Order: sequence, then C-alpha cells, then structure tokens
Amino acid sequence: MKRVCFAALCLAFMLEACRNSTSPVASSSPTSSDISSSDQVVKAYSHFIPTSSPPTNLELVISPGFHINANPASFPYLIATEVKPGKADGIAVSDKLTYPSPKMETFAFADTPLAVYEGSVTIPIPLTPAPGAKGQRTIPFEIRVQACDHEKCYPPSTLTASLPIDLDAIRR
Repeated sequence: MKRVCFAALCLAFMLEACRNSTSPVASSSPTSSDISSSDQVVKAYSHFIPTSSPPTNLELVISPGFHINANPASFPYLIATEVKPGKADGIAVSDKLTYPSPKMETFAFADTPLAVYEGSVTIPIPLTPAPGAKGQRTIPFEIRVQACDHEKCYPPSTLTASLPIDLDAIRR
C-alpha cells in the first residue's frame, strides 16, 4: 500500500512539474477562434550564452498556423516586429538590432508576397559591458508584434521579456 501511495504521489508531482514548465515549445496551439490578440500566439524567450557572439539572443516562438510581420514590414501600414531593449546599469545595449531574414509568403488577403516570420525567430542582442562592471544584471525588453493567420490579422500586442546577464562570464 505504501508503494502505491508513493508511486501516486510521484506521478502527481511529475505531472505538476510538466504543467508548470517554461519550454518554448507550445503544448497546444491556439486556433483562430481561440485568440483575441497577438500575445496569445507569440511567446518571447531570452537566452544568455557567454561563449557566443553576441552572448545574448531573444527568441520569438510563433504558434503553428500563424505568422508575424518581419522587420522591416512589407508595407508601411503593416506593423513590423520591433524589439526595444531597456536600460541596465553597467551594460550598453544597442538599439540598432539586426533582424533575421524573413520568409516571403503569399496570403489570400494580399496581392503580393509579404515578409513574415513563422515558427521560431532568433534576434541577436549586441551588448557591451561598461569598463569595470561586474556581477549580475537584467535587461528588460519590450517586443511589439502583430500576429496573423492566413485570413486575418489580430490586434497588436507588446510582449515583455527580461534577460539575466552574468557580466563576469562574458569577460572570461
């Protein structure tokens, strides 16, 4: 009896841990009827890898069946994906980001192919530690996106993310 109770308790713990995990892979994708704004389709994740150049990246994960406009957007009236880094003491973060190359897609609502991002998109975040700056810092980000499916676009959203940085690890 003790083994059965212990096994049940372990199973419950593992299920709860899986439910609360923060994996960038969506467990279930929203459908068009489920969403009312872009933040339900796009998630932002930050990555700090001290041995890469630059050591920081922002990853946008777009649910299957949806896309976001690239930066730059195909037309002035489209809302481009835009990342705005915040301030962090001891770190200079460039606001001149290099966005990845888009995928050109044709949609029923547009006469010409549009530049979009689908799936997972990684945006490098160049930064420069201030001379003598040490320790841990956190850089906040705002990410403006507008998600669309093959028929329509949804209201834009501003996502937030934060990127923990270990300045000592960058200098090694």
